[in-house]
Amino acid sequence: MRRIYKIAKAELFTLFYSPIAWMILVVFTFQTGMVFTGLLQQVLRSQETGFGNAFITANIYTGQLGLLTAVQNYLYLYMPLLTMGLMSRELSSGSIKLLYSSPVTSSQIIRGKFLAMMIYSFLLLSVILVYVVISMFYVEHFDLPSVLSGLLGIYLLMCAYAAIGLFMSSLTSYQVVAALGTLVLLAALSYMNKVWQDISFVRDITYWLSISGRCNEMINGLICSEDVLYFVIVIVMFLTLSIQKLQANRTHQPFALVWGKYSLVVLAAMALGYATSRPVLMAYYDATATKRNTLTPNSQAIMAKLTGGLTITTYVNLLDREFYNGKPSVVNEDKDRLKQYIRFKPEMKLKYVYYYDEPSNNPRLNFVYKGKSLAEMAKREAEIGEYDLDMFLTPAEIRKKINLKDEGNTFVRLVERENGQKAWLRIYDDIFKFPGEAEVSAMFKRMVMKLPRIGFLDGQGERKIEGDRAKDYTLFSSVKTFRYALTNQGCDVESLDLSGDKQIPKEVDIIVIADMKEAMDSTVKKKLDAYIAAGGNLFLTLKPGSEEMEKFIAQFGLKTVPGQLVQPKQDVAGNVVMCVPTNAAKGLAEIFKMMEQRHQYVGMVKAAGLELAEDKGFKATPIMRTIDTMKTWNEVKTIDFVNDSATYDPSAGERLDSFVTVMALTRKVGAKEQRIMVLGDADCISNEGMTPPIRRYGTANFSLIPGTFHWLSYGTVPVDVSRPPSLDNETTLTKASLKVVKYSLLYVLPGLLLIGSSILLIRRKRK
Repeated sequence: MRRIYKIAKAELFTLFYSPIAWMILVVFTFQTGMVFTGLLQQVLRSQETGFGNAFITANIYTGQLGLLTAVQNYLYLYMPLLTMGLMSRELSSGSIKLLYSSPVTSSQIIRGKFLAMMIYSFLLLSVILVYVVISMFYVEHFDLPSVLSGLLGIYLLMCAYAAIGLFMSSLTSYQVVAALGTLVLLAALSYMNKVWQDISFVRDITYWLSISGRCNEMINGLICSEDVLYFVIVIVMFLTLSIQKLQANRTHQPFALVWGKYSLVVLAAMALGYATSRPVLMAYYDATATKRNTLTPNSQAIMAKLTGGLTITTYVNLLDREFYNGKPSVVNEDKDRLKQYIRFKPEMKLKYVYYYDEPSNNPRLNFVYKGKSLAEMAKREAEIGEYDLDMFLTPAEIRKKINLKDEGNTFVRLVERENGQKAWLRIYDDIFKFPGEAEVSAMFKRMVMKLPRIGFLDGQGERKIEGDRAKDYTLFSSVKTFRYALTNQGCDVESLDLSGDKQIPKEVDIIVIADMKEAMDSTVKKKLDAYIAAGGNLFLTLKPGSEEMEKFIAQFGLKTVPGQLVQPKQDVAGNVVMCVPTNAAKGLAEIFKMMEQRHQYVGMVKAAGLELAEDKGFKATPIMRTIDTMKTWNEVKTIDFVNDSATYDPSAGERLDSFVTVMALTRKVGAKEQRIMVLGDADCISNEGMTPPIRRYGTANFSLIPGTFHWLSYGTVPVDVSRPPSLDNETTLTKASLKVVKYSLLYVLPGLLLIGSSILLIRRKRK
């Protein structure tokens, strides 16, 4: 060990007696200082302008624009310059012969050189540690563990680059060639995740070999054994190759023997890499304060109940518009979308089945291939994508295995448990496309417990859950491509016809009565009365002037305010009103609390105010009310709000108020708490009403759906995947202190390094 230390010490003296090491240190300090002070400036500006901050630590150090991400992008430029002379200098000057003749082994030479680079890398890391100390001083509740996780990743990356550069330097006596060779090898390793990804038996190995983005998870605060061991294996592999190269030069080994040893080392490293990347052998540590890289406790509890085998089969249609999301070359990228779940269910099996059939979402085919058969379309698409058509099952073959017609023959995953349970995971028509934690957890939850069955009453002119009428409830109830549809949040939905001798199924947990237009006959009413008396939960929606719904809610002690609510705004009809969650609502569902935090509203058109008329044994809790910062009243005279303008007239019975538009009712029925939600605007959650004419104000009508049914289902669905709020939301930084930090980091610190290095180099040159 003493010899290794002496070699490292000599290498460091040589390194710092050359301008390159000092130049890199000065440039690195200046570059990172620019990024860091710029991010601090953004944090201060956000706080001063009133927008506020959240996760300040993450905003400064992680993400696409974070400091550690920027450092990761800089390193590949610095390390080749540092490592190019490690062995090339010895080879070109002839000093390598002195080392060979001394009692120093090849292993000690390489390890000594590498130790010098480890020390220099730590010196670079120390510059970032200065920024960390500054952040701890100015950011309240600074999330230090998550930053240390990122620093570990950066340091391991530096060491890996150093090992690669050391190997390339041992191959040639020309330093420039060594530097260029290191750049080429780093580029090749970065590109490996794109190589042979369409070949199933090698894609995992080449994907593992890629060094691109290896620090990302650690920078984001998640330490994974796969990533740590990747760096260890790569470092050991290239150090071993370097030792073998020196030993081969020393003993003049035959060419075939040298390359045979190289191959064995590389194959052993790849075998270890493949083994360490198996889910059952991987370990994780989430260093973030809010555990944002880990499934929420609710999701973890669901995964713990998934005993037995589990297989997820992804069906990918060549003719599907979304084919690119599952094509062979992106299989490993697609698997990463399920990585959080594989972490808690490592024995989970993932399969991919490729086929072609008529998709429901790709009108381009009929335009481009007009008059062509499916086989001809598939052949042409395969030729364009350079795929072997034989790898795709024909329509007849896939239909023998499974019927995907109900799923539109689009990209879909079939989840199957060992006990025979099955469920679907779909992609959605939004910017995120793939299911999030809420949707995936709801799907798994359906497999381990009974989830709500919701019946939508039909037969009295109510809104329907099929069809595409603007006023119907198809979108939020049963549309498979809408993320927030109840069917994608773990619920079973069905139309409920109670005519004749049809009964309410015992499995129904919630009944929705949506703006009933016609009176119930005595048979239907009797069945509903029995359901209500037994403590059944209800979701009722109505419009102003709905006589039948007015009669129905009267049994709960509710009534509507005469007329419709009016809230004048510029360029918007007067009967368009904005509603916000009440303080009580925030305790019923997390999404109502999030609406307040995001300054979101529910937009309603022609809405009715709700109020308690008499005590019928129910406790009434306002959930939504009109925003009290805007003048609102109940208009009883004006009908045409497009060509006419409403005026407040107290003499007509109109009153200024903040009106309740959503009311929750509860009472005890035996051991059960009966829950009823009443909505004063049946249109605001309809197919068309989800996007009201005041979207520019920040409306989020769809939030009513998960919030309402989360409460009605006693918190069962949608799955609550909310996380604790961030604590690092405030900074004590001021403009004056920022100015001091900026000048210190951009000018003083690099200047001191520049002056010190210049003095040292000048004195060295004089000697």
